[in-house]
Amino acid sequence: MTTPHARPFWTPAPETAARSRIADFGRWAARRWGVEADLSDYSALHRWSVTDLEGFWGAVWEYFDIDAETPYERVLAEETMPGARWFTGATLNYAHHALRGLTDDAPAIVALDETGAGYEVTGGRLRSQVASVAATLRELGVQKGDRVVGYLPNTPHAIVAFLAAASLGAVWSVCGQDYAPRAAADRFAQLEPTVLIATDGYLFNGTAHDRREAALELARALPTLKATVLVDHVGLPALSATYPSLVLPWEETATRTEELTCTPVPFDHPLWVVFSSGTTGLPKGIVHGHGGVLLEHLKTLALQSDLGPGDRLLWYTTTHWMMWNLVVSTLLTGATTCTYDGSPALLTQPDILWELAARHRVSLFGTSPQYLLGMAKFGIDPSVHDLSAIRAVGCTGSALPASAHPWVRDHVGERVQLVSISGGTDVVSGFAGGAPTLPVWAGELSAPCLGVALAAYDAEGRPVTDQVGELVVTRPMPSMPLSFWNDPDGARYREAYFSSYPGVWRHGDWITLTSHGSVIVHGRSDSTLNRNGVRLGSADIHDVVERLPEITEALVIGAEEPDGGYWMPLFVVLAAGAALDDALRERIREAIRTGVSPRHMPDEIIDVPGIPHTRTGKKLEVPVKRLLQGAPVEQVVNPATVDHPDLIDHYARLGAERRARRFG
Repeated sequence: MTTPHARPFWTPAPETAARSRIADFGRWAARRWGVEADLSDYSALHRWSVTDLEGFWGAVWEYFDIDAETPYERVLAEETMPGARWFTGATLNYAHHALRGLTDDAPAIVALDETGAGYEVTGGRLRSQVASVAATLRELGVQKGDRVVGYLPNTPHAIVAFLAAASLGAVWSVCGQDYAPRAAADRFAQLEPTVLIATDGYLFNGTAHDRREAALELARALPTLKATVLVDHVGLPALSATYPSLVLPWEETATRTEELTCTPVPFDHPLWVVFSSGTTGLPKGIVHGHGGVLLEHLKTLALQSDLGPGDRLLWYTTTHWMMWNLVVSTLLTGATTCTYDGSPALLTQPDILWELAARHRVSLFGTSPQYLLGMAKFGIDPSVHDLSAIRAVGCTGSALPASAHPWVRDHVGERVQLVSISGGTDVVSGFAGGAPTLPVWAGELSAPCLGVALAAYDAEGRPVTDQVGELVVTRPMPSMPLSFWNDPDGARYREAYFSSYPGVWRHGDWITLTSHGSVIVHGRSDSTLNRNGVRLGSADIHDVVERLPEITEALVIGAEEPDGGYWMPLFVVLAAGAALDDALRERIREAIRTGVSPRHMPDEIIDVPGIPHTRTGKKLEVPVKRLLQGAPVEQVVNPATVDHPDLIDHYARLGAERRARRFG
């Protein structure tokens, strides 16, 4: 099992920490609010942020000079979960804040793709495009509260379309074009949208994927649409001549001369709907508000990530992952955001992202653990590029193993901070992560995020330290969901987060809060391994097994059986040229025995063609477990939500064959 490290792997330079925005905020807040504690110390600042919610979030509002049309009456009028009422009486607009600080002739967005080409969108150009698209949407009948949806890759068009919708008080939702039209319709049809905005295609691994007909198929599945706007992104012939009543060219939509006017809306007016992975049934639509996202993302990006004017962020993401929402919110800080359309690791140039980061002087490079581990495993050395502008590498999506830290030090730079972050689409932010003033322990997250009253609960619902427990949040956050879409009485929302501990948010992860203040993430609590009463997070086993050069990826499952038995198979995807012989099986067992726990040896080690993931890259641990236990596919997973749907049948067959052998 992962245990806390006694010594930090990385420590910030004192002068760098002192110059950070979070240190300045702490010094300012202590003076402004008369706090006796030294709020330039992160632990003191965090303690204040969760014991005085009104003081802390009021300070965030004032420090970032939130421009409200009408002022708030009280920061936190009602502290309940769910149902907290934040900044009552205030009216504002997210898009206004995203655009207000941009310099007309400085880049707001750098558009990148896998060809290496790129172009800049200045602040003035972005503002004029948003105004133009907003005017078109208004003429199409879009009003405050209506829904505008995007079928778009990660390009400036997606940011422009979102900000245009938000400026009107319309509600936005988006997914990438690698989703089939039916899968996209499963999301968007719930929203009854007024306008769809789509591109003609997207780039991936050297191919321009034509999605014109897919966009029209999606449009036909959305009967409430008044129009579809089609963006010429990859240069395919326009469809507007064939479908003149349905399709408007983006060029006519985004090139008008208009003045931007942002509609003030209440603090908790819906901004966007983000969808859960939705492994069964229809995906769950999670609604966030203008004000909650504005404050949470300023805290996350400006304070925790130290972004500001002159900085650049490049975080690889698709539009249907919550990290895209943070890519957009970079604009709130005055920093430049980079979009990227394409594969993160081209067959012909696996280090394409590092090359682009070097060329465009990126300050914060964001990725996933799988990407970093893949770079290490295949011997990619990004240090051949000038990465001197990078001061931090952010990493999220799954637990980051300790082995990634030496690789980043040796191949990106020893002064670079590797920041592991854990959060969720649910709050469109992080629960735990890092800050420029914090040390980093390898394999651990430096601390709970500001404003997050994080705790680990044991089986009796008591907070514990240096023990594995359920990740809970005991006080509200402004970016907690306003609601689920089409959940009028809030029953699904309460069941999702508050059924285990009434009034306390249970997220569904196993974590350890260490005595030195860090956080260790062990994986989903609903996929916990429990051998003879000893619990273990699956991520701990994945970590040590995936370090072996012969293993590309691993998945361990603990499945209860009808006769009271417990079957714990380990599925492995082999690297090219590797064979799962007795010698490799023993090396795997030894790695688990010495690196994790001798009590958690797998019953079998099975070679599989692949591990299924959600579209956002999370391993489908619980669905695979249920398939192995014999649950019907249609009750377990919607194949449209899986990156490789063919793998679902593979695991269902494995389960059926085992049950036939064992139980007849």
